[in-house]
Amino acid sequence: MSGNRPSSRALLTLTLTALLVASGCSSGPGRGAGTAGEPPSATPARRGEAAAPSSGSPFWVDPDSAAARQVREYETAGRTEEARLLRRISERPAAVWPSGDDPVRDVSRAVRGATGEGRTVVLAAYNVPHRDCGRYSAGGAPDGEAYGRWVDAFADAIGDAPAIVVLEPDAVAHVVDGCTTGAGAEERYRLLSRAVDRLKRQPNTRVYLDAGNPAWMRDPGRLVEPLRRAGVERADGFALNVANFETDEVVRAFGTELSGLLGGAHFTVDTSRNGAGPLPGGGEEAWCNPPGRALGTPPTLRTGDRLVDAYLWVKRPGESDGTCRGGPAAGTWWPEYALGLARRAPAA
Repeated sequence: MSGNRPSSRALLTLTLTALLVASGCSSGPGRGAGTAGEPPSATPARRGEAAAPSSGSPFWVDPDSAAARQVREYETAGRTEEARLLRRISERPAAVWPSGDDPVRDVSRAVRGATGEGRTVVLAAYNVPHRDCGRYSAGGAPDGEAYGRWVDAFADAIGDAPAIVVLEPDAVAHVVDGCTTGAGAEERYRLLSRAVDRLKRQPNTRVYLDAGNPAWMRDPGRLVEPLRRAGVERADGFALNVANFETDEVVRAFGTELSGLLGGAHFTVDTSRNGAGPLPGGGEEAWCNPPGRALGTPPTLRTGDRLVDAYLWVKRPGESDGTCRGGPAAGTWWPEYALGLARRAPAA
């Protein structure tokens, strides 16, 4: 791979593993998901801290993200305050969501950037057939065979680079909530289980199978058998709160209970937009571009919880959840919403 440095990569892998050991090693109904190491510490990262240089993170920061391009546009236009605020997003690592047509270009670009800097790339695999039950983020691979080929290409593009993959936001939860049933549910379990095994063939890839969020699933017990059938026991754990707004405290409590039911499985938490918690009062589509939300805990391995392997920004802050509340299509960059998230993030 271009820019690959074996000695740095090996050091990063050892460091990442040690950090995960030291630390104890999504969405709501129908939501659209859109679209070297860091020293261990018993102190949780503070929510909404000011943007730090990328050198302080073990994860790769995309220098050409939509947020980074927006910062450059604002600077050119002399909008210095907006540029300053958006650096709270552009200088933080967020997951890359590779294309459903061909993941190789997006994964390869991210891997080149990450390995060239001795960092870990964070990826979201989001292309399962019948994705999002036909809602805002409908789509996905046309059938199971196509999905298998897509996962193969995704994994091959990772190679032996250090990577974290959050596997198929909503996919298990949509079986649990009854949106995906019958033969479709059986196929989904097979596809997810196979995807776990394929991704885990990459020597430095960690895989977390998405398990929804507390506001959606409510009873962790309902997730146990579905997650097992989807291969969670062969993955590195499960992921919670992807593209959702539940607080760190609520998600950790839910995840700890689910972990106990799964024999101590570890998990990750999407903290990208949960700095102000969920929309007060909830209501229909409270998950979809809710007003008044804020950036959450910056991505880190220093979670202060032996079961939480990482806080991650899986949802890319500033990308729309869908065409609700005046938003553009799911996954489209929305600078006004991004500025609101950044502006309301408490300063450290």
